[in-house]
Amino acid sequence: MHVTALEWGITIAVILGLFVFDFFAHVRTPHEPTFRESAFWSAVYISIALAFGGFVAWRWGSTFGGEYYAGFVTEKALSVDNLFVFLIIMTTFAVPRIYQQKVLLIGIVLALAMRGAFIAVGAAAISAFSWVFYLFGAFLIYTAVKLLRESGHEVEAEEKRDSRIVALAKRVLPTTDEYDGDKLLTRVGGRLAVTPLLLALLAIGFADLLFALDSIPAIYGLTEEPYLVFTANAFALMGLRQLYFLIGGLLDRLVYLSYGLAAILAFIGVKLVLHALHENTLPFVNGGEHVSVPEISTPVSLGVIIGVLVVATVASLIKTRGTAPQDAR
Repeated sequence: MHVTALEWGITIAVILGLFVFDFFAHVRTPHEPTFRESAFWSAVYISIALAFGGFVAWRWGSTFGGEYYAGFVTEKALSVDNLFVFLIIMTTFAVPRIYQQKVLLIGIVLALAMRGAFIAVGAAAISAFSWVFYLFGAFLIYTAVKLLRESGHEVEAEEKRDSRIVALAKRVLPTTDEYDGDKLLTRVGGRLAVTPLLLALLAIGFADLLFALDSIPAIYGLTEEPYLVFTANAFALMGLRQLYFLIGGLLDRLVYLSYGLAAILAFIGVKLVLHALHENTLPFVNGGEHVSVPEISTPVSLGVIIGVLVVATVASLIKTRGTAPQDAR
């Protein structure tokens, strides 16, 4: 897959332009989005992401189009789980709903920037060392096990992490417990001080960093093309703010989502290990020769990912049917 510098430049400019548009059209003036507004723009951004997959298939072939869709679906699913963490952070810092859009959008832009750096490092590592796939695979399997262990205790884990971030920030920065509109900094007694809004943003930024550690190896298990890794991540993050307000009330009902994501990450981890064995160059594994093992195709990967997500979602909704959202987890 050959992507020209011009195509890279146009893609990045369009993605940044969409975020700038989102800020000036929806976030600049603080307000709480209505269900209709959130639903409309969620549909718009998902449609753009799906249409881009069609463009990839037309421009570079159906194989790369399939890899993009597999990556996008996986990243979108991981993003939905991230929304639950964002909800905990917003609740912990008691962020007024009219200001939550600003925190989310800035956090999403930071997430894209951090993932861009991870993507570049991952691409360089893969091109130089084929054995990196062993590390990615082992890390994803470890992450899957960790997700299973923390399932049902997400609130406690996130609150503990947030309290550490706040304690560290308060040790090195002057802070205030009072909000000053949607300002990140305010003056208290003539001194600049950090508002709770900025503390919430720091917590979301740190969470985004942890999410990137999971998501980048996962998508590299589906495609080795940096362009597809970047665009799948960008389009998965785009519209995440609207999705937060659209399905916020349903997040507590997705009780089996963590199990589904654990299964997907473990599946991709195994896929990466098989690929590493197939491309093996490590001298202590099969004498440095390639190992004849089956590889999992992109259509199979996409089918497994979608199937697991459907089962996890349907099972969650059946399990929590008639249950108040706040009691679901």
